[in-house]
Amino acid sequence: MKGAYNRLMHPSALFSDILKLVSHSLSLFCMGQVTLRSLSALVGTLVPWWLVWGLGLGSNLQAASSLARTPSHDSELRYWLENMITHHHFSVSEAASATGLSHPQIEKAMQEWSIQPSPTRSSPSHLLVLPYPGGRHPRIGFLDGAIDPQRETKVSAFAPWKGGGYAVLDIPEAIWSNLGLTYLAHTHIPTVWDEQSIALETTEWTRHPDHSLSMERLLPNGISFGTHVAGAHGGLIMDMWLRNGSEAALDDLRVQNCVMFRELAGFEVQS
Repeated sequence: MKGAYNRLMHPSALFSDILKLVSHSLSLFCMGQVTLRSLSALVGTLVPWWLVWGLGLGSNLQAASSLARTPSHDSELRYWLENMITHHHFSVSEAASATGLSHPQIEKAMQEWSIQPSPTRSSPSHLLVLPYPGGRHPRIGFLDGAIDPQRETKVSAFAPWKGGGYAVLDIPEAIWSNLGLTYLAHTHIPTVWDEQSIALETTEWTRHPDHSLSMERLLPNGISFGTHVAGAHGGLIMDMWLRNGSEAALDDLRVQNCVMFRELAGFEVQS
C-alpha cells in the first residue's frame, strides 16, 4: 500500500494511473451478474484512491426542497451542520435546502455551535468517509438523468492531500433484474415500483462508533440489499450484499455503482 499512498498525494500521478487502467472515462462499474433463486452475495473490496475511477458528474443546482430532511433533535442538527458546513463546505442556502430550515435558523445554529468551514482532508493512515448530506447535486452534467438524488445510498470519501476535496460514491446507484429496474437512487427511468405507484420509504446511513457506515433496504417484494463502508489506509473497505427474499426466481441481477468526481480537486474536467 505504500506505493499507492505515494500516488495518493499527487493528483496528477493519480490521474495518470487511472488512464493506464481504463481507455476511456466511465460513469459506473457493475458489481456482477448472477442467476440464482436465492441470492446472497457479499463483495468485500479494498478500494484504493488510485483505483477509484468513474465519470464525475455534478451540478451547482441545489437539491429539490422536497428532499429536505429536517433533523429530529439538536444533536442530529449539529451533526449534519458540521457534516455540511465544516466538511462539505456548503453555503447557508445549501444547508437550508438539505435540512428544510430557514437561513436565520441555520445561521443561529452555526453561531451557537461555532460551526465554520475547515480544510477537511483524510488522515494518511485512514481515509475519511461521511454520509453525503444532500442539498447540493453531486453531478455536473446529465441532470435530467438524475432528478432528486437520494442521499441514503451516497457517501463522500475525502482525499488525503491538501485541498483535495472529495468524491461522492453512489453505492448502489441502481439494481436491475429480470423484473426490470428494481431500484434507482434518483428519479429518471421508472422503476418497477414507480410503475405500480409504490413509494419507497426514506432511509439513512447508520453511523457506527468506529466511524464506519452501513445502510440496508428491504424492497416491497422481499428483495433486500445493503452496504457497509469504512475508511482504511490508502482506500476504503466496502462490503455489499443483495438477497432475493421474494417467492419468485430471479435472474439477470446486476448492481450498478457510480463514483462522482465533481468535488474532487483536479478531476472536475473529467466530469
